[in-house]
Amino acid sequence: MTLADYDAALAYLFSATDYEKMRRVRYNADTFSLDRMRRLLGMLGSPERGLRTVHVAGTKGKGSTAALVHAVATRCALTAGLYTSPHLVDIRERIRVGHDEVPPQDLASLIEAARPYVDRMRAEDDAPTFFEIFTALAFGHFAAAGVDVAVVEVGLGGRLDATNVLVPDVSVITAISLDHTLQLGDTLAAIAAEKAGIVKPGVPVVSQPQPPDAMAVIEDACRAADAPLLVVGRDVTYTWSPAKEAGRPGCDVTVRTPAATYASLFVPLMGEHQAINAAAAVAAAERCPPVAERLTPEVVREAFRQVHWPGRMEYLPGRPAMVLDGAHNRASMERLAEALARHFPDRRAVVVFGSAADKDVDGMLGVLAERWGDAPVIFTQTDNPRAAEPADLAERFRACGGTNGEAGGDVAGALRAATENASPDGLVVVCGSLYLVGAVKEHLAAAGE
Repeated sequence: MTLADYDAALAYLFSATDYEKMRRVRYNADTFSLDRMRRLLGMLGSPERGLRTVHVAGTKGKGSTAALVHAVATRCALTAGLYTSPHLVDIRERIRVGHDEVPPQDLASLIEAARPYVDRMRAEDDAPTFFEIFTALAFGHFAAAGVDVAVVEVGLGGRLDATNVLVPDVSVITAISLDHTLQLGDTLAAIAAEKAGIVKPGVPVVSQPQPPDAMAVIEDACRAADAPLLVVGRDVTYTWSPAKEAGRPGCDVTVRTPAATYASLFVPLMGEHQAINAAAAVAAAERCPPVAERLTPEVVREAFRQVHWPGRMEYLPGRPAMVLDGAHNRASMERLAEALARHFPDRRAVVVFGSAADKDVDGMLGVLAERWGDAPVIFTQTDNPRAAEPADLAERFRACGGTNGEAGGDVAGALRAATENASPDGLVVVCGSLYLVGAVKEHLAAAGE
């Protein structure tokens, strides 16, 4: 396979409708059709039917939780798949087996094998979306690799998400907050109903702590499906404190489940929410038979110590050091502020912020104004078509009470300005969008940093 073949295959894939980059999308069974997804998978030989899976939904923390479960499964000497979205720099990040991203030649072959069926569906006015096609490719890759278990993150919502064709060994629902309100609803109960759409008859569910309205919906869904429910903070408990190991900031976590105690787990991810993610991951691992039969506290300890989840409070040492976080709603910005206050209480921050225009921009800017005080905030914009204009962000920041914000142009310029404004022992904090984090990582890699 040549580079041209790979590029041509990707070009074909990207020709599909990509709702990830569209601002206004109807969320219904016409736009997000499980029947269309099942039809495509059927043409490809139904690779999902033989998979043992852990299915992870939620507003925040689902990617981190999925990565933690995958790390445990891999440490158990299982062949473990991981499917997440979006990617930060390279689309192959979304599909992994063990520590390896899907090879370019394998991805190109998967695309070419699916192409006749996608073309047939397009000709019949039943065109699958980018995410549906890519999810089918992931399932095909996992089946070809003979994975023992695959950890699969929901893309959007849950009920109508392309991944919801799975019948998993265990379902996980992470923290629910207001996000994608145009598609999922503008109340926590409405959003919880979409997330709880992954609950399957008799399949165990692990839920993180939820606001009362959201928890009531999850409990009702589990009762209706006769699905056993474990709740972190009730059935599974944890304690945590900030910690460092080999220069890496993170958390020291102890998790207690009905079956065992997992003490002194170092998780190289920052914030109490990551301790909650770790507790949910342990509970999910205990309820996934291929993993559970090999699970020990020592396996979990070694797995968590080695976990790497880029772009989620990712710490990059330097002078100044940098923290990259894909926080993109008010709740996740609050978690970021809390984590920075606990892990770096005496370090002055300079913030680089960029956001999609259809997010809760004012909610996030309000947190910046309230929690960061007079820290400089430099607004920027990626080339994503949904990105908000820096000048508009700066104006709205001032309306939220912010006193030290400025429009900083493109990502490279904003990053340069932030570095110049930060003290050598300070922090540059990049937040507001995973697309912004990806653009920053791409810039740093190109600059050799």
